[in-house]
Amino acid sequence: MKHTFDIKDTDPLLLFGVNDQHIQILANTFKAQVVARGEHITIEGTGEEVQRVEQVLRDMILTINRKGSLTPEDVSALVKVSTDGQAAPSKGDMPVIVYTPKGEVAPRTEGQLRYFEAMQQKDIVFSIGPAGTGKTYMAVAVAVAALKARQVDRLILCRPAVEAGERLGFLPGDLKEKIDPYLTPLYDALQDMLPYDKLRTYLDQRIIEIAPLAYMRGRTLSSAYVILDEAQNATSMQMKMFLTRLGVNSRAIITGDITQIDLPPNEESGCIQAMHILEGIDGIAFCRLDERDVVRHRLVRDILRAYQGQVAD
Repeated sequence: MKHTFDIKDTDPLLLFGVNDQHIQILANTFKAQVVARGEHITIEGTGEEVQRVEQVLRDMILTINRKGSLTPEDVSALVKVSTDGQAAPSKGDMPVIVYTPKGEVAPRTEGQLRYFEAMQQKDIVFSIGPAGTGKTYMAVAVAVAALKARQVDRLILCRPAVEAGERLGFLPGDLKEKIDPYLTPLYDALQDMLPYDKLRTYLDQRIIEIAPLAYMRGRTLSSAYVILDEAQNATSMQMKMFLTRLGVNSRAIITGDITQIDLPPNEESGCIQAMHILEGIDGIAFCRLDERDVVRHRLVRDILRAYQGQVAD
């Protein structure tokens, strides 16, 4: 079956992407030939494959109309919804979490939508899932939105400084220079959410604080959004310490991937322990994301599934 899809009311450059990158994603995913020419896209394949490509193209155009841009990540997320058979949240069910210099941040999957709703309703949320599911990014977005709305006075983001097969002592520099690489993902997310000057001001005034988990000991964190990232690498005592730092008008989000624990073999993950101990407590939610919620490169999901199969074998 051969069909021509017309795009007269859409900017071809936005839809096709640089060097037809978006079209290439479709061609690499579906068993159909997809060729872009001017204001037309020719799709050739089975009837079912042609229909699926057309639906993704319509969703791509809706994305452009909604936010004025389209990224390869957007296209990959739309393709994933189609290939998984997972129903995409309708436009009315996709609330914008925060507007950023790079566009709006909103849930892209049903799992992310449930995660967002939990963060709106509960004071403590555990988000457990593999790499690429948006655990940290969405948590930072919700925290930044709360700060902008003056629901809290500050943001505190922390991580355990646990080596992934490396040793801090062999890294060059002083203590801060040794620790900062572990906190880079948090800086990256904030840089996407806030203009550079505003972020620098917030950091200088300690309205936003990024620090190793150990630095939380002995503190009471009031009127704050507190995020613990890479929580699978927190020990039992560290997790208890972190959870008991919350003061008045504070919320906490704990994110982790329990398949990537870097603690010594004889050390129990405080994240896993907390999931068992705290389950059933009112005000605490547990959100579990999986490979269907991956919104990074399309191969990330396949890589995760391959590793799962290897472990199963």
